[in-house]
Amino acid sequence: MRQIDWNDFTKVELRVGRIVAAEAFPEARKPAYKLQVDFGPEIGLRKSSAQITVHYALEDLVGKLVVAVINFPPKQIGPIRSECLVTGFHDANGDVSLCVPEHEVPLGTRLL
Repeated sequence: MRQIDWNDFTKVELRVGRIVAAEAFPEARKPAYKLQVDFGPEIGLRKSSAQITVHYALEDLVGKLVVAVINFPPKQIGPIRSECLVTGFHDANGDVSLCVPEHEVPLGTRLL
């Protein structure tokens, strides 16, 4: 495993956001959803694509807190421009389970 130092870690802006909209993304190569995530007044809304269709139904995502990287450059994914990377872990089958705070925290809070 390659080690990094604290300065490397602090470059990554991992922030808490709330999913405010979720819709199907039929144009995606792999099954995915289009998400809009609110990171609070300082950061605002960001769009993302997430391959989380196995463990999450669209109607269950709105209102869910998530942890996302907000300082990657935007990435074009088919017809949408992804503005953040919603984080998660692969389960034993390779399906993604979201990384979420256990308790309510203010939107935009940074993980450190």
